[in-house]
Amino acid sequence: MSTAVVMDPPRDDSNLQSSCVTGDSIASLDEVTMDSTANESSEEESAGEREAETGANTELTNNPTDIPTEWPTHTQTVSAQRPDSLSLAVAKPDLWTSSGDGEVKLRMGESGFASEPPLTVDQMFKTAVERFGSYTALGWKEGEQTKTINYQEYYQACRTAAKSFLKLGLERYHGVGILGFNSAEWFISDIAAILAGGFAVGIYTTNSPDACQYVAENCKANIIVVENHKQLQKILQVQDKLPHLKAIIQYKDALKEKRPNLYTWAEFMELGRDEPDTKLDDIIAIQKPNQCCTLIYTSGTTGQPKGVMLSHDNLTWTAFAVGRYVRLAEATKSQEMVVSYLPLSHIAAQMVDIWVTMKVGGATYFAQPDALKGSLVNTMREVRPTAFMGVPRVWEKMQEKMKSVGAKSSTVRRKVAVWAKGVGLQTNLSKMNQNGAMARTPMNYRLAKKLVFKKVRKALGLDRCTKCYTGAAPITKDTLEFFLSLDIPVYELYGMSESTGPHTISLPDAFRLTSVGKLIPGCETKINNPDEEGNGEICFWGRHVFMGYLNQADKTEDALDAEGWLHSGDLGKHDDNGFLFITGRIKELIITAGGENIPPVPIEDAVKEAVPLVSNAMLIGDKRKFLAMLLTIKCQVNGDTGAPEDELMPEAIELCRKLGSNATRVSEIAGGRDPVIHAAIQEGINRVNEKATSNAQRIQKWTILNQDFSIPGGELGPTMKLKRPVVMKMYKEQVENFYKEVVTPSTPDNSMPPK
Repeated sequence: MSTAVVMDPPRDDSNLQSSCVTGDSIASLDEVTMDSTANESSEEESAGEREAETGANTELTNNPTDIPTEWPTHTQTVSAQRPDSLSLAVAKPDLWTSSGDGEVKLRMGESGFASEPPLTVDQMFKTAVERFGSYTALGWKEGEQTKTINYQEYYQACRTAAKSFLKLGLERYHGVGILGFNSAEWFISDIAAILAGGFAVGIYTTNSPDACQYVAENCKANIIVVENHKQLQKILQVQDKLPHLKAIIQYKDALKEKRPNLYTWAEFMELGRDEPDTKLDDIIAIQKPNQCCTLIYTSGTTGQPKGVMLSHDNLTWTAFAVGRYVRLAEATKSQEMVVSYLPLSHIAAQMVDIWVTMKVGGATYFAQPDALKGSLVNTMREVRPTAFMGVPRVWEKMQEKMKSVGAKSSTVRRKVAVWAKGVGLQTNLSKMNQNGAMARTPMNYRLAKKLVFKKVRKALGLDRCTKCYTGAAPITKDTLEFFLSLDIPVYELYGMSESTGPHTISLPDAFRLTSVGKLIPGCETKINNPDEEGNGEICFWGRHVFMGYLNQADKTEDALDAEGWLHSGDLGKHDDNGFLFITGRIKELIITAGGENIPPVPIEDAVKEAVPLVSNAMLIGDKRKFLAMLLTIKCQVNGDTGAPEDELMPEAIELCRKLGSNATRVSEIAGGRDPVIHAAIQEGINRVNEKATSNAQRIQKWTILNQDFSIPGGELGPTMKLKRPVVMKMYKEQVENFYKEVVTPSTPDNSMPPK
């Protein structure tokens, strides 16, 4: 049983708490350009925007036995209890708010993780300073030199920046927008905004000026921190439309022009250096764990972004629960190392890079701004992180590059690699099925580890990494098996911005391929209105559930039912061992004209696996008589803009050659121009169709588009998720062409070619 808690102001107490890859043979992730990362997964499309009605029939899955915590419970409880059903009879708006200055009841438990004493960000940071003050907190490269600051210096820098914000006129419950690549200045700005009583607000670096304006206006930003002149220009274009804006700070490069209320980072920090601490301390003293301190803006796949309000307790409790559950070491025993490179406007990157790492006294090292264009692997080799988070596309690019390198290896080396990968896959699958408890490691595995696996890990900079994670979007089984065969288990996690990041996490001794893991202790999951196979909407409960959407009570009420359960909009089910599997998304569910419900993602993944040339696939068929599909081909990406180019990727060219095609460009293949490639794709789709559970789930028509989907093109969101409504609008003509004439259901012998 759990209770909800109304918090008194916290006391000011600092005592609170592939192929055989060697050496340099693995090249950089040069084709990747994205603003991405949790499956922190479904945050891009709000649960409130689902189309299906949810009923009261539920399957309750209790969390695993809570692990005892080190700290005693000292909370003031009231009578609001966690509901045992999704009954909508009694409204409890005190569990949520849409007001920036509002407070919520915390979803406390009586024991275990859920009973952990609530903390503000300042209290958690002070505890870290007390316990890990002399340990490295942040590190970065300046030229060839590595610079670091320890936890004591980090905290003092945040306090100085907070005093500077106050001197510039930051008001309580107003935003500090941060627009730039990951850096110490980004972290300091974020935490300083919180300490000073404002909202920390990350803004995607790929945002247009209008998109920046929307976020800045929505959070009433008093101050915006930008990385460089390029990002500054976006704000200058719209500053006349930002009535709350008082100052802009640029933290990289020299200013190209002097303007009123525009500061360099050095000038900004100087403002607060000699300011008395009294005002800041007074503001910190009145902050409560159940008040908002951070806004995460969803990427708006179906409309304008919504400001996800996260409380102090959302951040500090989730950091505690995740760190404890995945067994991160505290710095006094063995310091954890992470590389910060995924966009900090996303909760997954913030939770891993800032909060969880702070909780255990870990060190965060910043990658270069061109990390996803090529330099990440160099940073990885230098830092040798102990934990690494990559969105699926990062893992996929590693896989593609390693395959490309391996294809050029000698015959002997290729044979050794194939043998080792076979051994690695079988050994690790056995470990997985025995929950990591194998009696003894096979001799051939130990040999493969010495000959291949250790070299691969060293080449990737993962030789010390025991926790490799993926989230934010679905990852294919093929990619998971590829890394598993190289003795690099990639563990999935799942959650939303609205759940402060993760809700379920896979562990080395508790994971299954394609499962997103088990519940974090202290949280709960309901499968709402399950069907005969156990599939239903995934609903969340716990102290990680957000406060509400800023100034959007209606959207908040859509996302949180009257009992306070967060509706994810994702469809899922549990297996007999409590592993959660995502099976679809309510908003994405295709309901054909014949009334059959079809989740598109499994079919799309199957096509991409069957046809390695395919980069993206989107299934069409809602309210239609049959299914069709839009396909894109793997191509080069512009390193500066992230836009897809016409030239095929080396791997794609190699595949074309094996099929007997001389194509080197997308334009030579699109629209059925290359009969050899056309036939190969049709053959792959036939194989997928053979496994369809019904004729309604067969792909009847398909076409190859002239260019790949991308973030700049608008087809993909910042976490590389498909924006289905956008694609439908952009390619309306191609979609309508599919349905100009009725076809009979296809069979492998009666396939319908694209027009």
